[in-house]
Amino acid sequence: MINKALSFISIIFLVFPLSGFSHHSFVSQFDPNQEVVLSGTVARVRWTNPHAFFDVVVTTENGEEELWAFELGSPNTLIRYGWYRDTLQEGDAITVDGYLARSGANLANAKIVTLADGTVIQAGSSYLEETE
Repeated sequence: MINKALSFISIIFLVFPLSGFSHHSFVSQFDPNQEVVLSGTVARVRWTNPHAFFDVVVTTENGEEELWAFELGSPNTLIRYGWYRDTLQEGDAITVDGYLARSGANLANAKIVTLADGTVIQAGSSYLEETE
């Protein structure tokens, strides 16, 4: 009975290779040639897998407010870079250097986050992982 179960599982992996379950590539969603640097106030932080996210309210040159979403690395990657769940808090003033979304939405993949006190933290960008 165990041999039948193992055979069935082996067939499943042959028919549906693991690459079919892989995560999206960076360049399918973000443009590494379109960097952006934005400053604003943290509106929300989502510490989730496979990527953490945070939203920033940015004031444009005409004085209008825009909400931008930034994708970070996984919580595991962020911890290796020195992040904690409370590194970013709602209301914090920050500057983010990242890569714009190809869709044109107010979305970017964060590369570096600079806190109000000048602390610079790597954001675990998936682009850096793909190019290393």
